[in-house]
Amino acid sequence: MISVKIEDIKSFTSKLFVGEVFDHFLVKEVSVSTYNIFTIDGTIKNGYYSKEEMEEQGIGTYSTWTALKPFCFSMVKGKRLPTSFRIILLMPEDETERFLSTKNIGFPKEQVKGLYVNIRYEDEKLTCITGTSVSVFTMDKTLDEEWDNGFKGFLKQNQIPFEEE
Repeated sequence: MISVKIEDIKSFTSKLFVGEVFDHFLVKEVSVSTYNIFTIDGTIKNGYYSKEEMEEQGIGTYSTWTALKPFCFSMVKGKRLPTSFRIILLMPEDETERFLSTKNIGFPKEQVKGLYVNIRYEDEKLTCITGTSVSVFTMDKTLDEEWDNGFKGFLKQNQIPFEEE
């Protein structure tokens, strides 16, 4: 797990809320604090979509950032900045599998429950914190280290300047 401070908040938030840089991620949770606190649980509710709709549209356990981004953007845009926001993004299962296989990480895909990015804006500071979730206890930190490096590479590839904290 690492924490990186985003150096250009305006550029980052533009890429997050308007651009397509983060569109491939899934949403675990969103919380935006303005004149109220708005919270979104990214979990798809059982029974809302039919089984056929879920299969046809490739809908899984969580909503995509693409689907929720317009709602989130509507909460943060305007003359006043939000006092804070927190967005927990999750790498999709197929991308997690690809990540594990390209990095030759010794975890079976069934044991990796998630590769996360926690985006936090508070006190005019924006940080991203990486995280992993596995279903077994392990002292092996290879997955954490590879995900940390992978996320830093993602930021560099998308020209997002950051400083490791």
